[in-house]
Amino acid sequence: MRLATIGGALVLAGGLLGPTLATASPLSDPQEPNTTAAKAGVERGNATMGWRDGVQRTGVPRAAGDTRVTAASKVTRAGKLVPMTGVVGIDVSSYQGVVDWVSFTKVKRSFAYVKATEGTSYRNPFYASQYGGAKTAGMFAGAYHFANPSGKSGKKQATYFVQNGGAWRNDGKTLPGVLDIEYNPYGGTMCYGLSKKKMVAWITDFLVTYKKLTTRDAVIYTTADWWSTCTGNTTKFRSTNPLWAARWTPKTGAGKLPGGWSYYTFWQYSATVIDQNRFSNTAARLKVLATNGK
Repeated sequence: MRLATIGGALVLAGGLLGPTLATASPLSDPQEPNTTAAKAGVERGNATMGWRDGVQRTGVPRAAGDTRVTAASKVTRAGKLVPMTGVVGIDVSSYQGVVDWVSFTKVKRSFAYVKATEGTSYRNPFYASQYGGAKTAGMFAGAYHFANPSGKSGKKQATYFVQNGGAWRNDGKTLPGVLDIEYNPYGGTMCYGLSKKKMVAWITDFLVTYKKLTTRDAVIYTTADWWSTCTGNTTKFRSTNPLWAARWTPKTGAGKLPGGWSYYTFWQYSATVIDQNRFSNTAARLKVLATNGK
């Protein structure tokens, strides 16, 4: 659940920040949420991973001050994280505001992904503190981009992402960037008005540009339903790009994977309290992923 608090000015202890943010003004594109997205709490131009997971985010006000989101946050409707075996982590966005990262490491959350950008018009105002805070707490950290294929090209959005937090560092703790491509929260069609062929071309444009700018293959976050409907279940990326499968069924597993992938690299298994994720392998393999491996 992304119901949390937004504080005032943020100061990050130790001065550790994410990749340098660009200073150029972002391009604008219309992004009024559709009825379904509005009911799910999506704000104009600011959707999050798995926004259509059925968890309502409205009705809980964001408190003022520097109240922090913790592993046992009292400002959410549930009081504890969903248990899961293996290597687990969380993902956050501006909805979480100030995060007490140490509290998550104490319950063995070892990695975090932070929303950096959306389209070519949105930058998470909490990105630097959230990303840097996760790193300072000793977690592996990475950034994600919420795609808007009905807006600018894949190339322009990948460039915007890299310039505003999505760049990769060879420091052994930075995970590859993520293309979050899922249900359209703004238009009337789930596929952003694109044909399957054009959607695959848009995704290709983004991924090729991201790799050219960072040397890394981006992770693809999606659902089996969306991938099948909007790309024709293309298998084009199964051997190059890690899959982040979204299926909120912690007791029954990730289910049938899309696109010919034989395994997931990450699995978003719950959105209770906060988005929770499982890495498919060991902590040692997670470090390999952060050091230019797969």
